[in-house]
Amino acid sequence: MKRTLPPRLLAFLFCCATSVAQIPTVWESRGIGGGGAMFAVSIDPANDKEFFAGCDMSELFHSTDGGEHYSVVSFLQANGNHHSTVRFTKVPGLLYTINYKMNGVLDHIVPAKSTDGGATWTMLAGTPDESEETMTIDVDFEHPERIIISTYGAIHASRDGGTTFKQIHAAANNGAGNVVGGVFFDNDRILVGTNDGLLESTDGGATFTVVPTTGIAANETIWSFAAGTDGSTTTCVCLTATSDVYVGHNPWEYDNFITNVYTMTLGPTRTWVRRSAIASGEHPMFCAMAWNNATTMYIGGNASDAPMIKRSTDGGATWTSVFLAANNANIATGWSGSGGDRQWSYGESVFTLAVAPRNAQVVMFGDYGFLHRSTDGGASWTQAYTEPATPHVAGQPTPRRASYKSIGLENTSCWSLCFPSRNTIFGCYTDIKGIISTDGGTQWSFDYTGHDANTMYQCVRDTNATLYAATSNIHDLYQSTRLADVPLNANDAMGKVIKSTDLGHTWTDVHVFGHPVYSIALDPNNERIAYASVVHSQQGGVYVTKDLDRAGASTWTRLPAPSRTEGHPACLVVLKNGNVLCTYSGRRVSGAPTFTQSSGCFLYDVATGTWKDISDPNMQWWTKDVIVDASDPTERTWYVAVFSGWGGPANGKGGLYRTTDAGGTWKKIFDADRVTSCTIDPENPDLIYATTEVEGLWYTLNGRSATPTWQRDLNFPFRQPERVYFDPFDHAQVWVTTAGNGLRLGRTGSSTNVSDGAQAVPFAITIAPQPATTWCRVIVQDPSIVVSAIVLRNDSGVEMMRTVEDVVDIRGIPSGMYSLEIYSSGRRIAQRFVPIVR
Repeated sequence: MKRTLPPRLLAFLFCCATSVAQIPTVWESRGIGGGGAMFAVSIDPANDKEFFAGCDMSELFHSTDGGEHYSVVSFLQANGNHHSTVRFTKVPGLLYTINYKMNGVLDHIVPAKSTDGGATWTMLAGTPDESEETMTIDVDFEHPERIIISTYGAIHASRDGGTTFKQIHAAANNGAGNVVGGVFFDNDRILVGTNDGLLESTDGGATFTVVPTTGIAANETIWSFAAGTDGSTTTCVCLTATSDVYVGHNPWEYDNFITNVYTMTLGPTRTWVRRSAIASGEHPMFCAMAWNNATTMYIGGNASDAPMIKRSTDGGATWTSVFLAANNANIATGWSGSGGDRQWSYGESVFTLAVAPRNAQVVMFGDYGFLHRSTDGGASWTQAYTEPATPHVAGQPTPRRASYKSIGLENTSCWSLCFPSRNTIFGCYTDIKGIISTDGGTQWSFDYTGHDANTMYQCVRDTNATLYAATSNIHDLYQSTRLADVPLNANDAMGKVIKSTDLGHTWTDVHVFGHPVYSIALDPNNERIAYASVVHSQQGGVYVTKDLDRAGASTWTRLPAPSRTEGHPACLVVLKNGNVLCTYSGRRVSGAPTFTQSSGCFLYDVATGTWKDISDPNMQWWTKDVIVDASDPTERTWYVAVFSGWGGPANGKGGLYRTTDAGGTWKKIFDADRVTSCTIDPENPDLIYATTEVEGLWYTLNGRSATPTWQRDLNFPFRQPERVYFDPFDHAQVWVTTAGNGLRLGRTGSSTNVSDGAQAVPFAITIAPQPATTWCRVIVQDPSIVVSAIVLRNDSGVEMMRTVEDVVDIRGIPSGMYSLEIYSSGRRIAQRFVPIVR
């Protein structure tokens, strides 16, 4: 006989399934702003407030309000980097750029165009060789069909919007390649400044010739070039160098690189005039001008360990420093500046310099961490990367430990999160060390002491709200660039475990290992016992202490190494029975193309003091996180994330693997090239998020099935999410950390906050399975909470049963929607709903 559920129950089940399975439609940018290197700023000639900027962490940032807010182009469309300058045109929506499309689909660096203002991008049809990196792209704003691109050894021009290209110049020196320092479009005249000299076209790009010029010393070549005209006079400016001028010379390699600054007024003769623009200790790298101004020009670089901007308003005859870093004389700063949480030395030097093409008063630059903008020709400057809670005033020291709100320019790596209390969140970062929020993640600060390492990798909380963190001065552990013994075997004074007893505001050393510490885990049965992953090919491994409560006096002992491993431990999980799960991540011999077979997943038996290799064969090269399924009361369901390697046997191994028998057998349930981690929804074990290296955020709504169906979250704009966290105080808030785009917050729209006077506690409660048939289990993910009673009520509030057991026998309960109330010490601390279906 076919059974049908009452309409009321069907409706409730539908709403319940919809809410718990809901995926956020918007992922808000959260964090403190800035922190990563910025490149390729370009300003719209038609609107000085609109600009794009690239980042070496792959973002292509876009602002339409002068840097007060930012969005990020979806990684599925375009990725930014050093040369991803966006070129505007007079045609509404028509843009061009260089697309670093590293998303697992097309890993080539190619010229691309957008016809919808940057929402979608396609490679130019006439790209000469898509396997060769495009180094520069320039487009005539007034004549968008005219495009000039350069590769390492050649310069190409198009006169049909990129449908076809022809080569207009080949590098004179194959060792240096073809450096294009800048392009100037002026009606049918086009000037291209290169290390081989000045190229000119007078017929709209149909033909080009190398223009004979004088004045520049024979041993100097052009590195950066710009020009401007007032209609009657055209002036050019360039920076020259005598050595190391080659394609790919990095802007941070500024020390003693540029030799001279030259200007030239175009006329019957072409003579460069050397200018006295560079004083002792100044290191310019870039020059820039507005198209419609022949007298105002700027150069940018480094001076006195800070960014430097100098301006000339008389065609280069005299120069004045206009970015006055000392005491922030004319700069309204963010969190970096004289006296601030970071000094000007963090930004260090100009990596990109842009002048509004039709307004010489609007100037922008990017450096090692930030963007700054001027609208009055450099007389005053404003930071353009964060929103201070209290605006900072120029001419005064930058306040320390102030609060800031993200405006969308999040450009550094956050590896993990910790939730010490309801409103306190601590973010573990690279380069900016870590940030803390005390208002639930809206505003952030550096309001802490005692944590001075470059990177905090993980922070965990014990039942007394004491925090323990793993730190190192070596960043990006187990990413592609941090797998070899060099630099991971270097002495690391910041390779520590540290602790805080005031929710992350004050940190003290627990133990200094002298090598990077990647992970820390507490024993849920005895929090005096803790484990740490210490990285070193000989001295690394898993260390244990049994007297963590002694803090700096605690004793740490290295456990015997699991078979095959070579000192690269990664993720640690201590099971309820006291045994330890640990992954070992990738290792490559320095200079060798292949991985060593020393990775995998291992189980430590505390009773015997031995490790068991439970790895699937595909885990032996480059394994990442291990995750224990909290909805499995037996703790035998685990997930392991695996990266594919390169150069040999490690190829093609990536994916997400699951075991339901404690490592006896494994099955790949998500076939992706590189999976970092996964997270199971504490309210619905069928909803699982998976993070990847370059393919974005994925999820499945049938995670417990034998073969889950996975979907990419098209609303998540960044290619490399790292880990997903459900706020333990409100499961409707989903946090995602990223390798390069800071933090993002999504909301499911279904709050699970504790209410009706229930006590707020920092743990998650899961009810499984849902729907329930004969029994359900109440899983409290905090061993310090002693459950005194569990009460089952029907939808009218009538008590149906009461128990102290975490497994609730519901065989005598009819179908319907019920609530489970959880009590501790006689006080109701939480309420959850569970549908019972026969």
